[in-house]
Amino acid sequence: MKTLLCASALTLAAFAASAQAADYSVDPAHSSVSFTIGHLGTSVTLGQFRKFSGDYSLDETNPAASSVKLTIDSASVDTNYEPRDKHLSSPDFLDVKQFPEITFTSTAYEGTADAGKLTGDMTLHGVTKPVSFDVKKIGEGKDPWGGYRSGFVATTTIKRSEFGITNFIPGVTDETDLTVRIEGVRK
Repeated sequence: MKTLLCASALTLAAFAASAQAADYSVDPAHSSVSFTIGHLGTSVTLGQFRKFSGDYSLDETNPAASSVKLTIDSASVDTNYEPRDKHLSSPDFLDVKQFPEITFTSTAYEGTADAGKLTGDMTLHGVTKPVSFDVKKIGEGKDPWGGYRSGFVATTTIKRSEFGITNFIPGVTDETDLTVRIEGVRK
């Protein structure tokens, strides 16, 4: 689930190229960091992190020079069931008191301005590991308020055990799918 935060996925959005090199702030009202994880081999649980922030830089002429950073409030985990959210926040899973943030900082991007693979360092549960996201540009353009926006979706699958979160495997699957949908406002 912390993997979702890394989902950073927000970071993935930053590597897709736009019209020219530009810096963006993530608009949390139009973005999301979500995850799915298997439960007892009978269902899949959907969750998200409600609080996150981030910035990215897009370079249209040289997409490999783009970068992104995302920070997720681990205590903002929400699976639409408060008792489960409390358990996920406990030392059994995210241990939000000891590890209040999940971060993703990009280190490389390979691909075009429209799609590619974003790699970076995700820190979850106090452990930093390289994670790669598949990124796809959704679009970009002027908004009704005089600003300029761009949007991306990034997906990956992580193993929570690699970040030291091993409780309840295999009942709660080790593999966690992360999806980051980012809309950014040009600075």
